[in-house]
Amino acid sequence: MDIQMKTGIRQSPDWIRTSTAAAMTMGIAPGRFLNDAKLHCLNLLLTYDEGCSARCAYCGLSRSRDSKTPWADNSFIRVEWPTVAVDEVVSKIRDGDCPAVERVCVSMVTNPRAFNDTLTVVARISPVMERVSALITPTIIDRDWLVDLKEAGADMVGIAVDAATEEIFDETRGRGVRGPHRWDRYWESVSESVEVFGIMNAGVHLIVGIGETEREMIETIQRVHDMGAFTHLFSFFPEMGSLMQNRHQPPIEQYRRVQLARYLIDNGSAGACEMTFDHDGRLNDYGIKETALDKIISQGYPFMASGCHGKTRMNACNRPFGNCTPLQALKGQMRNFPYKPRINDIKIVRAQIGIQSGLVSSENS
Repeated sequence: MDIQMKTGIRQSPDWIRTSTAAAMTMGIAPGRFLNDAKLHCLNLLLTYDEGCSARCAYCGLSRSRDSKTPWADNSFIRVEWPTVAVDEVVSKIRDGDCPAVERVCVSMVTNPRAFNDTLTVVARISPVMERVSALITPTIIDRDWLVDLKEAGADMVGIAVDAATEEIFDETRGRGVRGPHRWDRYWESVSESVEVFGIMNAGVHLIVGIGETEREMIETIQRVHDMGAFTHLFSFFPEMGSLMQNRHQPPIEQYRRVQLARYLIDNGSAGACEMTFDHDGRLNDYGIKETALDKIISQGYPFMASGCHGKTRMNACNRPFGNCTPLQALKGQMRNFPYKPRINDIKIVRAQIGIQSGLVSSENS
């Protein structure tokens, strides 16, 4: 099947872009995953010739991206997103061609057509997939639309706030890049989503490493938790052609500390107010006994991809290698594990935390 985009023909709601991982999982693109990882959520993205009107500084889909290819052919999160008919996705799920998949996530873009098209795509997929999420764009929707989304068949939503502070949000997504998004509207949408979908049925995307301190990020994670939502944590990865293409990834040690703090907060084991930080905002105590912390680290769950749950999985949206390259993963730099970390993985994680923070003693490592 030809899955390449033909400008002016293949657009939503009848067509959708799908991640390379999803295309592989559905059997419409070749490839295999490192360490036999499996994808448990099909990530779908609305597609239009005119693309997305947002100008987010770090995004491969941004209108500000320096790219000579049509928007619908741009890579995103380092990989190609082939265009596939929605009917084909439905048939692949219905016919059992991707049995490991437990959820589908439909992602909006900042385009007025996405207001209706998201509802249409969700309504077409929900009869064959019990669990359907939508990654929403608060700038173009309201509370009534969220009610319509739930009625169309979505059971959870994600809101990509991304930035830990209002200043960084405005610099990277709002007025600083002449973008349409506003900090207050995004948080208002988090509140609305919890009201409509229920406690812990809304997830907030946050990206570590775009200018915030560890304290700022952890306090924002606590804010999400206090609102009745949970955090989907990402590590910044520079997108070629984006305004932030020359920014480095955050140090793995920094990301590990925030991952662990996120897990403790979302699972009620500790709160941001119990954690302590140095004068630079770096975490230096998790506010939990070392024996309890050691047990949690040994389980490996804090370092897995955080996302919407599936039928049998805590994190169905596991996004294999979404925050790192396979080569980085081979070198012990797996940012979000798409599977439960193995014994050797935990040893590497312990070294990464212990070397930088001293929070886990050598006898526990």
